Amino acid sequence: MVGMAILQPVVALAAWTMVMWFWLYGTRIPAINAAKIDPEELVNDPALTLDNVLPPQVQWKAHNYNHLHEAPTVFYAVAIVLAIIGQGDGLNAQIGWAYVVLRVIHSVIQATINKIQLRFAIFALSSFCLMFLVARAALAMF
Repeated sequence: MVGMAILQPVVALAAWTMVMWFWLYGTRIPAINAAKIDPEELVNDPALTLDNVLPPQVQWKAHNYNHLHEAPTVFYAVAIVLAIIGQGDGLNAQIGWAYVVLRVIHSVIQATINKIQLRFAIFALSSFCLMFLVARAALAMF
């Protein structure tokens, strides 16, 4: 089907988001148990947050999981638009893959070493890919 190649990176990024979900809970649940945190206390005390009681290295995975529900939602939308209008092949699909690869690299950096400057550089590159796709969709639609 014409224009559908861009849906492959869409599925890949959705799958990566699920990998981060497992990594998040695979580190967070043991950390919560080790810290002997009562979940009811978290619910009832607005000052008590996991960011305040868990090690930063544990929370980095949670923060990244949240980030995968922010800018990537624009990617999902624009990629689906490009596929629907038959513009999801060729360069658009390649840029879609570049976006996904950069977001995976961003995740690995944030979840492991969390070096802000490096993370920002990768995030900026991924954002430029996303801007390119939005511009291409806008040109095709209007």
